[in-house]
Amino acid sequence: MTAPLVDVRGLRVSFAGHEIVKGVSLSVAAGECLAIVGESGSGKSVTARTLIGLTGEGAEISAEAIELDGRSLLGLGDRQWQDIRGREIGFVLQDALVSLDQLRTVGSEIGEALTVNASRDDGRRRRRQRDGRVVELLHLVGVPEPEVRARQRPHELSGGLRQRALIASALARDPKLLIADEPTTALDATVQAQILDVLREAKERGNGLILISHDLAVVGELADRVAVMRAGEVVEYGPAREILTRPRHEYTQSLLDAVPSRASKGTLLTTGAELPAVATPDTSTPPVLRAVDLRKSFRGKRSVEHAAVRGVSFDLQAGRTLGIVGESGSGKTTTARMVLGLTPPDAGAVELDGEPWSALTDAQRRSRRSRISVVYQDPLSSFDPRWTVERILLDAVQVAGVRGAAARQKVSELLDHVGLSDAFRDRHPLKLSGGQRQRVAIARALAPNPSVIVCDEPVSALDVSIQARILDLLATLQAETGVALLFISHDLGVIHHISDDILVMRDGEVVESGTADDVFERPQHPYTQELLAAVPKVVV
Repeated sequence: MTAPLVDVRGLRVSFAGHEIVKGVSLSVAAGECLAIVGESGSGKSVTARTLIGLTGEGAEISAEAIELDGRSLLGLGDRQWQDIRGREIGFVLQDALVSLDQLRTVGSEIGEALTVNASRDDGRRRRRQRDGRVVELLHLVGVPEPEVRARQRPHELSGGLRQRALIASALARDPKLLIADEPTTALDATVQAQILDVLREAKERGNGLILISHDLAVVGELADRVAVMRAGEVVEYGPAREILTRPRHEYTQSLLDAVPSRASKGTLLTTGAELPAVATPDTSTPPVLRAVDLRKSFRGKRSVEHAAVRGVSFDLQAGRTLGIVGESGSGKTTTARMVLGLTPPDAGAVELDGEPWSALTDAQRRSRRSRISVVYQDPLSSFDPRWTVERILLDAVQVAGVRGAAARQKVSELLDHVGLSDAFRDRHPLKLSGGQRQRVAIARALAPNPSVIVCDEPVSALDVSIQARILDLLATLQAETGVALLFISHDLGVIHHISDDILVMRDGEVVESGTADDVFERPQHPYTQELLAAVPKVVV
């Protein structure tokens, strides 16, 4: 039997006496992908960082063995780790914009990776060889016009191109092992598919690959074997097909159940029960939200005008959810900002509760502001970190004119609505988990009894089980209150699960619209078909 490329046995990692990784054992062969799956706090990223000597100060590490191609990695010094990183192990992080130096061109960064620990002779011949290899690497990972891109800085590239450049840098010195930590999180569906293709090609060239992810659909596309981690332990380990289709551990099953799918539509993700019934909207009455031929342009570099939104129209009835799906730059967020009254349209109009909305001045709009609320992707950025949960909610309640004891009672009711106890009243946002913060954000949005809540990527940064709970919460609250939801996302699985109707946007235009089932089961536009084809499937 061929020895594994990576062999880890009995790995334990502690910080300040608190054990984060508890006896993890795993192996990876050359040309194989091992996926380490788990939610925040599972220990998956600490496990990966241990394999490249980047656990950080204060880490206490012990193991029976940590070997790379038969060589022990236990007890190495900083200089030894520097020699291994890049040359034998490449590392790809989630956020390429943070990982890449913003002051340097992409080509110079990849070029540095090529010359680490090499001769310092930087003559013209060596520079030409290095620059040629940079272009080869960018071409290898599918970057179009690699000569041009090599001269650009990270902020000049799209998210997908930045991630490809980061992978090119990781592959620069032809490492035996590539570790990718959430490499496709928050990327659009087609870009995600392209990055997975790049990683698949690396595996086919013989690189060992460790994929760290909380996304089981991504894992199903790429992994040969899977290790499922929870609270620092591997709770299930084996072939990907077996684990994703016949899981033995209840935690693995719960992760699979929490993933939105076509089969889950109409049910609560956390229980499998049918969604609460919502009263059929009266289509003879005006919609609670109407957009008519919305248009918006912005001036870019050299005063060139860019049309961000071009002729978007829709109606949203009470008690229904309209999903807007599209990739980065499609115009979906600009549309949401015009609906919220945060960005004035150049042309067209928004009506709220049958009355003009976008045509009002800020002062006129203030008295009706309570009729429309918003839930953002990152609630922490929209909270004052000095305020307690109670003050955040009291502020929102008072906008609706409720004061004194009645306002405090309303805060208790809101917390109960979103599944939080009164004990959370005195906590600050930084002391809450991501899911708890999003529940507070939803409570704040509900406080003034709005007709419409705009949800802008509200679950894209959450673990799959937390995402499922938030989606269930929104569906339940909609059934109880009749609030209409305008739900914006790049995640097609989430959009299909929660939406009654869908708009597909591309380059500022609506290219397809219809009921959720029609758009997903019978897509008419080639772009919609392309998006759906790019969505990874859990079942391998």
